Amino acid sequence: MQPDYIFETSWEVCNRVGGIYAVLSTRAASMQAEHPDKVFFFGPDFGNHSDIYFKEDKSLLSEWNPSSFSLGEGRGEVSIPIRIGRWDVPGQPIAILLQFDALWPKKNEIYAWAWDKFQVQSHAAYGDYDESCLFGYAAGMVMESLYNWLLEKENISINPAVQVPQFCMHANEWQTAFSIFYIQDHCPQIATLFTTHATSIGRSIAGNGKPLYDYFENYNGDQMAYELNMVSKHSVEKQAAHHADCFTTVSDITARECKQLLDKPVDIVTPNGFEPTYVPKGKDFDTKREIARAALHRVASEQLGGVVPKNALLVGISGRQEWKNKGIDVFAAALDKLAQKIYHSDQPEKEVVAFIMIPYLDRAPVRKGKVSIVFVPYYLDGQDPLFGMKYYDLLLGLDVTVFPSYYEPWGYTPLESCAFHVPTITTSLAGFGVWAEQQKDQYGVVVVERNDSNFDQVADRIADALLRYDRLCGEDKALARKAAAAIAKKAEWKHFFKYYHKAYEIALKKKNIRIDELQNPRLL
Repeated sequence: MQPDYIFETSWEVCNRVGGIYAVLSTRAASMQAEHPDKVFFFGPDFGNHSDIYFKEDKSLLSEWNPSSFSLGEGRGEVSIPIRIGRWDVPGQPIAILLQFDALWPKKNEIYAWAWDKFQVQSHAAYGDYDESCLFGYAAGMVMESLYNWLLEKENISINPAVQVPQFCMHANEWQTAFSIFYIQDHCPQIATLFTTHATSIGRSIAGNGKPLYDYFENYNGDQMAYELNMVSKHSVEKQAAHHADCFTTVSDITARECKQLLDKPVDIVTPNGFEPTYVPKGKDFDTKREIARAALHRVASEQLGGVVPKNALLVGISGRQEWKNKGIDVFAAALDKLAQKIYHSDQPEKEVVAFIMIPYLDRAPVRKGKVSIVFVPYYLDGQDPLFGMKYYDLLLGLDVTVFPSYYEPWGYTPLESCAFHVPTITTSLAGFGVWAEQQKDQYGVVVVERNDSNFDQVADRIADALLRYDRLCGEDKALARKAAAAIAKKAEWKHFFKYYHKAYEIALKKKNIRIDELQNPRLL
């Protein structure tokens, strides 16, 4: 039992913010291969920023493309401007970008509906909660309209002999949970899936300096939400997990978190894969690697006020600006330990240049003994003033990457690194790290054991790993790069997309039961 049409929504559709963009954009090719142009991604429209990733095509769905959408329950219509085109990623799936400003006057009414129907506590909302939930609600409205039009297009209403196509909608993260609520209330014929890539309360516990792992079994999600002022975000996420036809997450680590903090075991774990078409091949790879290394050397030399040796070890870390959760703090400590180890070593060492590619983390470059740090505080989308290059085009120029996360449900950055033949160091608290350890080949991936109380030991192990890599001969470094690429091949979407097949099946079966219950109230 598989869907004929798939609607998927995320705040990061055509909007690169973090790892979810990478997950969806690389999975799109596999989805398109199985459901050509029957996969529709829904995202927020940010105008010129969206156009970096989105190519409008007014010929797509031209017979539909409505100017207004029903508010449901006889409450009239509202204008939600949409643009239809293709997401400029492998597979070129259809993307529908929408503006939701017209829903702001209806906010309180929508929140009252969400409480009445799904017990979502929006009264304590602040920050990005409002715009996220209104976007999710608007996405649900647009999905309903497209669903009705597609059924009409296939003559379902006038030809009862035609088999009704199966629809699944998939919402990613709490930001789009309102789309699930809208669909289940207004268009229950669509099966719903909800994926939490990281629980909001788990991330908050970790980010607020509380020991997430030592006392894990004693945490109550609702209680911690009140303590950390996360009531509304936690509530919307928890209710989406409980109401969706299929609830998934990306790793066993986060599955444990969902059961403890959301009081809902996941139906299936859907690990994150990678699309190999992003990686250049053969001579093209070698050429792009040389260009990337030249760019890294150029920027390092400019920022550090002196020429960086050609044989310098180029190390990188990237991701969101979460000092503890992403392990930026332990990376900085590891670099300090590395500098001390080099200073006290009786062997001549090459210079090490570390690139901290964290948007908005803007600090002066550091140059000392033989370890230097260059801060790159921009999204690497080809528009930044330092490199003017996209992240993947720069990544393959590094020698090694470090992602020593404290809180990391999966860890897309180390997987990306491996895919581009760059050995990586990660931790046992990252879903990818746990998975990589199970592959029993750590020559391309070093997994450092991490817990709540071994910060100093983690920094020391990272420093030792970098020192070991620096001392490898050219042949051994080539073997490490080859081993990293081999790990990534095992995580390609062609191996992992089967988990989504199962998730769709779970959702469709649950939807059928839900529809039967709606039609037969005695069963409720």
